[in-house]
Amino acid sequence: MTPYLVNKAEAIDSLVPAASWTMRNDTDIEWLDSEKTEPTEAEIDAEIIRLQAAYDALEYARKREAEYPTVAELTISLFDAADKAALVTKRAAVKTKWPKDNSGPIA
Repeated sequence: MTPYLVNKAEAIDSLVPAASWTMRNDTDIEWLDSEKTEPTEAEIDAEIIRLQAAYDALEYARKREAEYPTVAELTISLFDAADKAALVTKRAAVKTKWPKDNSGPIA
C-alpha cells in the first residue's frame, strides 16, 4: 500500500483557506487573490510537515476503524445483551491491537 503524502496544494489550502490561486506542474503557483497574502515556500514546506505529522499520528484510528464492529453489529447489540458483550469484547481487542502510539499491530 502506497503511503499517503500531503501535497503542496493541501498545505496552501490549509494556510490560506478559500484563497484564489492555481498551480501548474505541481510546482508553479500563480496567486490570484489580491486580498490574501501568498504563503512563502518555507511556510508551505513547514505546513506540509505539520499536516503529514498530524495525518501519521492518526494511523491507529484508521486501522481501528477498519476492524471495529459494523453498524449492523452495533444495531443488533442494542437489542441483545449477549451480542453487546461480544461487541464490547471485539472493540476492546481492536483497541489493544492498534494502540494510540501507532506501535501496532499487537497480537
